[in-house]
Amino acid sequence: MTSSKLDRLRAKYDGKGVFDNQSEKYKDIAQQIAGDEHDGSRPKPYSGISTFMDLPEQQSMDNLDVAVIGIPMDLAVSNRPGARLGPRAVRDIERIGPYNHQTDVIPSAMCRAADVGDVPFRSRFSLDQSMEDIEAYYKDIKAKGIIPLSVGGDHSVTYPILKALGAEEPVALIHIDAHCDTGGVFDGSKFHHGGPFRMAVLDGVLDPEKTIQIGIRGASEVIWEFSYESGMTVVHIEDFMKMGVPALIDKTRDLIGDMPVYVSIDVDGFDPAYAPGTGTPEVGGLLPREGIDFLRGLMGMNVIGADVVEVAPMYDPTSNTAQLGAQLLFEEFCLIAEAHKQRKA
Repeated sequence: MTSSKLDRLRAKYDGKGVFDNQSEKYKDIAQQIAGDEHDGSRPKPYSGISTFMDLPEQQSMDNLDVAVIGIPMDLAVSNRPGARLGPRAVRDIERIGPYNHQTDVIPSAMCRAADVGDVPFRSRFSLDQSMEDIEAYYKDIKAKGIIPLSVGGDHSVTYPILKALGAEEPVALIHIDAHCDTGGVFDGSKFHHGGPFRMAVLDGVLDPEKTIQIGIRGASEVIWEFSYESGMTVVHIEDFMKMGVPALIDKTRDLIGDMPVYVSIDVDGFDPAYAPGTGTPEVGGLLPREGIDFLRGLMGMNVIGADVVEVAPMYDPTSNTAQLGAQLLFEEFCLIAEAHKQRKA
């Protein structure tokens, strides 16, 4: 580096604050993140009340476009419990967002969003009542025109969400998971985390021909007959490895088009080397960078809601799973914010 270049850099940047950017691109990004009255510092990520992405904590649903909602319920697990603690673990993760450098999206600047806390449950013991409570809560969310961004809880919670969001017309589904979750009655219960999407189809709230399930593997293949019979597109992990992320993005966009779509991610879709903190881990799953790249390729789709489920922090000694869950939730937030912007245009 020449001395003249060093002099130019010193004149331009020496003593400047973290948001005192010079180029128009980064000035605009800094303004959206920090606001007009920023003092050159950033909020401490380790202080205050934990909310997702340090979004405002808000009890009411007034003046919101997007609501981040916790669903701390895991009464429907078939293996290891603990996903009821997932919402708290994900909210505790710092340094997620607020800017997506690949898609140029700052979701919190594109919509009115807040963390509204958790679904209120009448009982911590009744699975049937919990299903009713979730459905009623999300029906109210939908009636208010708010887009839900949810963190579970076990995967059974997606069924009542779909019942609420798809009540008027069936929705499409993008589903990352090790398991298809289209099984039948299990140990006498139709409500379990291995069957939400079968029930959603049979209730007429989910269109199976506009559903894609990604990362499927493990010992439960015999349980997923309904996925094939109903016309779901099942992408086993071996198929994904052969086709790669760009082809999967094209396949997903071609299948769903501009139909209203819900995005549901079970962290066990990812390899347990990266996501050990989950109830039903399956070796050989997606890498985090593959899942993130895939989600970013869906930008512009008509996303009407999304969730991340099955984070069980007691099996997560390094917090890797919660970190991945929070990043995936951020990527979904970006999709929701962009879809909201397009619907308003």
